[in-house]
Amino acid sequence: MYTKIPPLEKTYNKTLLVIKGCQNIEQLEGASRMVKNFKTLYREVGYPKVLSYSLDNAIQKQHTICQL
Repeated sequence: MYTKIPPLEKTYNKTLLVIKGCQNIEQLEGASRMVKNFKTLYREVGYPKVLSYSLDNAIQKQHTICQL
């Protein structure tokens, strides 16, 4: 069975927008699951590790903002 994988750039940008749109910790937990899914999906096709680092960094920054 063939599963079509969405374009990397589009998925990355959407994930980043979701992270930046989080206004509380509960929303950020959902975004963290989205990042995990992104990594799982694109690990199979070999995505640049800098994207993973970037998403993790965005989660940390938004977590700090949500705690304020």
